Amino acid sequence: MALLYVVVSGVVLTAVVLLTVFILRLFGILRHGSEYKPGQKGSVSVMVVAGSGGHTTEIVRLMGSLSRSYNPRHYVIADTDKMSEDKIRTFEAEREKSGLPSQFTIHRIPRSREVRQSWSSSVLSSLSALMSSVPLVFRLQPDMVLCNGPGTCVPLCAAGLLLGILGLKRVLIVYVESICRVETLSLSGKILYYFSDYFFVQWATLKDKYPKAIYVGRLV
Repeated sequence: MALLYVVVSGVVLTAVVLLTVFILRLFGILRHGSEYKPGQKGSVSVMVVAGSGGHTTEIVRLMGSLSRSYNPRHYVIADTDKMSEDKIRTFEAEREKSGLPSQFTIHRIPRSREVRQSWSSSVLSSLSALMSSVPLVFRLQPDMVLCNGPGTCVPLCAAGLLLGILGLKRVLIVYVESICRVETLSLSGKILYYFSDYFFVQWATLKDKYPKAIYVGRLV
């Protein structure tokens, strides 16, 4: 019995220590995120999270306003998304015609949550998305994750934070809330508001409610 007590105590103590280190690392990353400037050493490898419908339209417009320094571009879409890949390929083809570098890849992961999906079942689908996101982000090791609201972005941002927590690479999290969000944040926005390095909103009413947010007018 005494041996069992020692073993259990050791496991609990180890878990507490690891959890404490994890929290401190996460706090340090979030606290000093704005000091990280990936573009200072050349091009910026960016992971772009595209949702279906309006989310993809907005993120493509946003990509069109970025400089040639954001290269390569790794687009990530949900495996049930039937339209985003065509929009992305059209955008990249037009970009190449204009003489800009067009180095990009497209990847698919399970969708975190479908429209009208129950919250109970969305837990399992979110875990599935996270299991696919971690190896993808660890393999690509982007300098930045850029997203604008689709549920798919949450596990990808979590994987990016994990890279930093483990000391493998600092990944900048940039979130741009959708233009259609005027009074309240999306669910993804409510989560990533606390973990993103730069959190942009496109309406002054949201800036008033969320002081950490950055408001510079309409972006898309």
